[in-house]
Amino acid sequence: MNTYIALLRGINVGGHHKLPMRELVQLLEELGLENVKTYIQSGNVVFQSKRTDRAKLAAEISEAIGQSHGFTPQIFILDSETLQAAMTANPFPEGEAEPKSLHLFFLDAIPEDPDLNALEAVKTENERFELIEDVFYLHAPDGIGRSKLAERVGRGWDVSMTARNWRTVSKIMEMVTAVST
Repeated sequence: MNTYIALLRGINVGGHHKLPMRELVQLLEELGLENVKTYIQSGNVVFQSKRTDRAKLAAEISEAIGQSHGFTPQIFILDSETLQAAMTANPFPEGEAEPKSLHLFFLDAIPEDPDLNALEAVKTENERFELIEDVFYLHAPDGIGRSKLAERVGRGWDVSMTARNWRTVSKIMEMVTAVST
């Protein structure tokens, strides 16, 4: 049995694309997924399945949400090894002490020509970032709410992404461990 993480992009944000987690769990169970667990309302799901085609699974989940709720969110499906590797590669371990200041942006592909100089030009003195393959790390000790850098991550990169803070990523990893044992 494979353990997967589904990160749904743009649900339950600002009153748009409402999807109660209870309904999401039921929908995923109806698709034959097992041990479905969610974390907070922003679309973080851990589940198990014998399926191996993650892209097909993401499309199937998105389509099912579209049929039941009228919108089709982009869904990133990671396996536990990918999430663990992203956490291990964190270039800003000091940010883990304040987990809301450290963000991981999961990209659906490695950007071919990301303009990192444009980000460097708008970052504050306290902000730091690094792109490692298909994960963009942002340490923003002053918060990302007003961060020009956070606002511009991914512009012109021709990839889709979804971000989670370190607290969320850590909690998801705890859930993965609990489901896998």
